[in-house]
Amino acid sequence: MTTPLTELRSTAGIRSRARLLLERARRAESPWFTVDDDALPAAAAAVAELTTQRFPDLRIPFHSRWRHFEAGGVDRKGDLDRLLDGSSDAERARAYVDLTVVSVLLDAGSGPHWSYHEANTGQILTRSEGLGVASLHAFTAGVFSSDPARPLQADADGLATLDTDQLAQAFQVTPDNPLVGVPSRADLLRRLGAAVDRRPGTLFDTLTADGSAVAAHDVLTALLESLSGIWLTDSTIDGVPLGDCWRHPAVSGGWMPFHKLSQWLTYSLLEPLQWAGAEVSGLDELTGLPEYRNGGLFLDTGVLTLRNPGWSAEKWSVADELVVEWRALTVALIDELAPLVRGRLGVDAAALPLACILEGGTWAAGRRLAAQRRDGLPPLSILSDGTVF
Repeated sequence: MTTPLTELRSTAGIRSRARLLLERARRAESPWFTVDDDALPAAAAAVAELTTQRFPDLRIPFHSRWRHFEAGGVDRKGDLDRLLDGSSDAERARAYVDLTVVSVLLDAGSGPHWSYHEANTGQILTRSEGLGVASLHAFTAGVFSSDPARPLQADADGLATLDTDQLAQAFQVTPDNPLVGVPSRADLLRRLGAAVDRRPGTLFDTLTADGSAVAAHDVLTALLESLSGIWLTDSTIDGVPLGDCWRHPAVSGGWMPFHKLSQWLTYSLLEPLQWAGAEVSGLDELTGLPEYRNGGLFLDTGVLTLRNPGWSAEKWSVADELVVEWRALTVALIDELAPLVRGRLGVDAAALPLACILEGGTWAAGRRLAAQRRDGLPPLSILSDGTVF
């Protein structure tokens, strides 16, 4: 039985509402954006061109937190595996899940002035790569474990008692190296500790209890059902937190769901599940990620245009209708862009699922355009507490 809550927690619900807002904008009924469909082929060409530059053989991995762990060409997974040497396959998988969950929840935008210096390689990393590598080193140092004898885990007690200053130190935060939303990030992990049964890694046991086949949407559903309480938003139905779901008057029930970090986490858990021998299906049931790189791609290629150019100089909150609609249009437009990109590359959806188009892909193209036009800054300025963008 479909309820309002299950509809808002489904990617079908996300897509239907996003398409409605895109069609509305095409009818010139949006107060915020206009849509230029003639610009879509050029956007697809930019994504396809960058994809072939980055992956000439088109062997594209999933868009995943694990790509950030590879920053600078360093095999940090190999380093982690050596630390896990002697662990059972199941315990290794739980450690991967622990790391992935914590790292993704720490992955909201860093701000433009933060960087992380990796001592063993000398690399200085920023933004998502810096956050990913910093979180990996924090994990291996036992920052998220309550048991000094078992540092390679994130357990409920270790997360629930995480000190904000401890997290700031692990991420090398100083007055001259500020990271957006450190207290909010620490609060989020403490709420994660209160929400999980023993540790996030037990999700591996839950998902594989019935066999080796796992559907991607089942991973998302499990995350939304178990972790919905960690998101501090005003979005609730009958007292149940909705998480990354925001008001918009033009969609059914007045709610536009996204679940960006939960979907990013789902994408990032697919490889650990596969490494543990699970067969993952239904990749394209997940949506494109409505964040500022993918959304910036459409603004910077002219597919979307602000009705008032001055809005690009204002600061917006994640709850503002303009931002909610921008994110929704991004989801719908990625679905329309994907077949155009595949057509240019001469492959089908089986060979290039959405997870690979994002990696190839839309996120990288959005970042490149931002670097060319605004020194990496997104086209809209979003006030963030470090838990959504």
